[in-house]
Amino acid sequence: MGDYQEYLRYLVTLTAVLDPFLAIPIFIGVTATRDDASRRRLIQVVTLTVFLVLAGAAIFGEKLLLALGASLPAFQVGGGLVLLLMALAMLNAKVGEMRQTRAEAQELESGEVSGVVPLAVPLLAGPGAISTTVIAAQRGGLAHTMALIVCIGLVSALVFVMLRVAHLVGARMGMTGLNIATRILGLILAAIAIETMADGLKGLFPALAA
Repeated sequence: MGDYQEYLRYLVTLTAVLDPFLAIPIFIGVTATRDDASRRRLIQVVTLTVFLVLAGAAIFGEKLLLALGASLPAFQVGGGLVLLLMALAMLNAKVGEMRQTRAEAQELESGEVSGVVPLAVPLLAGPGAISTTVIAAQRGGLAHTMALIVCIGLVSALVFVMLRVAHLVGARMGMTGLNIATRILGLILAAIAIETMADGLKGLFPALAA
């Protein structure tokens, strides 16, 4: 049950961090003048990039922490803070600069988007998703890493489906509906971010756990 809850929490957290509802209006704007074949190619590139970046974080996350000389509790506090900042932007139905800077937004608006940057990284698989995956991967073990990669594959598939039907969903839900969905995910993400920071603080200051 513990493992089940852990992977379910990771699935929910990663879905909230990627927030396909927030990506829908951006994707619609970027692909407004493209034909269906071009949109499919862009979706495939975006989805594959998101999967590879996060799978890489799951496989090499522990080595990354060791190379940086950072402890897991310290990374939990830092990663939790990143998630909290993203959650606060989502509660205001905004992209936020943690996901996308003004320069990256202008690049998207220009229509010259490869799919890798900035649509896949950092808009979707940005610092929040990467830090979430690195923290989740710290338990170690091949079976655990493979389970995380399966979770990443499921969320990537969800992103693929949401982008594939983005124009239909955007028309049905409207901007208000998409914003409501983003705010709900933002509320969930805020709770997870605070819990992640609390776990990290307990690791840094064991007296807090007493």
